Amino acid sequence: MELIVPDWACLQGSVGALSTTRRGGRSNSPYDDGEGGGGLNLGVHVGDDPENVRRNRELLKTILPSEPAWLSQVHGVQVVDAASVNGVPPDADASISTVPGIVCAIQTADCLPVLLCDRGGRAVGAAHAGWRGLAGGVLENTVSAMRDARASDILAWLGPAIGPQSFEVGQDVFDAFTAKDGTMAAAFEPIAGSTGKYLADIYALARRTLVRAGVTQVSGGGMCTVTEKRRFYSYRRDKVTGRMASLIWLK
Repeated sequence: MELIVPDWACLQGSVGALSTTRRGGRSNSPYDDGEGGGGLNLGVHVGDDPENVRRNRELLKTILPSEPAWLSQVHGVQVVDAASVNGVPPDADASISTVPGIVCAIQTADCLPVLLCDRGGRAVGAAHAGWRGLAGGVLENTVSAMRDARASDILAWLGPAIGPQSFEVGQDVFDAFTAKDGTMAAAFEPIAGSTGKYLADIYALARRTLVRAGVTQVSGGGMCTVTEKRRFYSYRRDKVTGRMASLIWLK
């Protein structure tokens, strides 16, 4: 497996976190690694052979302290306690944990995964920040749930997502963000000759949202799931494709 690990040197020994890529699994085309080898698709809902997905999840579990608390993501803002997830994935787009060994997990293939933790090692969280959830408040809700669990001095890491030169959106997306905060307009670049069309920077939108929620220590970003075909799954690029996972837990 090829893994991406947040650069949280200050938290070594207290928090585990990673994002998977499409490389190093058992899935065949179109869920493969982009080069004809086995792909690490972790999504059970995308049409892949269920046995291949099971083997991929088992492979991932060998480097985790427990079975991830998988969610049924609906592009919403609901946050659940990962410890309460017992086999049946709840409809939610974020989870938090205060218990060592409980793994928060989300799946993406263009949407933005956001991992959060606090320096005190009290809580961790993972949020699925597609544009609807991001505009609707999924990050604010996750931060609030962590603070309710006595987290303070929260750090965030932005995992692999669609890059700003690939994320073409319409007026509805622009309006959804700027209606609440006019400064969000800076994250949109109008497309010349296309009225009501923009290139959106989901990383910038997330950073502004986190800062507004009081989270100023934000790292990661800068990747593009669409253009980095050999590394990432992308729904916008391929339509039929796999899902990657971003996971975090207290040690």
